[in-house]
Amino acid sequence: MKQMKEKLLGRKETASGSKAVKDILERHSRNPARVIGMLQDIQARFSYLPEGELQFVSEELGVPLTRIYAIATFYKAFNLLPRGRHQIRLCGGTACHVRGAELVKGAITRELGVEEGGTTEDARFSFEVVRCIGCCGQAPAMMVNEDIHVKLKSVTVRKALEKYK
Repeated sequence: MKQMKEKLLGRKETASGSKAVKDILERHSRNPARVIGMLQDIQARFSYLPEGELQFVSEELGVPLTRIYAIATFYKAFNLLPRGRHQIRLCGGTACHVRGAELVKGAITRELGVEEGGTTEDARFSFEVVRCIGCCGQAPAMMVNEDIHVKLKSVTVRKALEKYK
């Protein structure tokens, strides 16, 4: 797992208790009641929650590591594995599903060589299907980072992804 993280990140995992995490703990006054905010800041810094940093937070706050992992796995917003530089979120809601999201999903998988829930080998893209992105009238839709692409067809996926390669 550690080698996969290193490969995806292009660098070794940050050592436990990095300066960035120490600064985050200080900003939150080392208050265990603010652990969700701390995890959000750690993820914003690293793009995921590195295992060593979670252990450090646990030790520094006196919060059991199992509790930290319970929080990190409960909220879908947290990632325990490195993510790609570009996040692809394909809408899987009813309107998108009815209007061909499955065909778009297949096109994304073929174009990038990544399955749902995965990250490309070059760590450029992570791909997931989400329940709704709020573009039902223009379905099927996907987000790449904060950009929204609507009225997709399997043949238009390549063009939509070109600017992120």
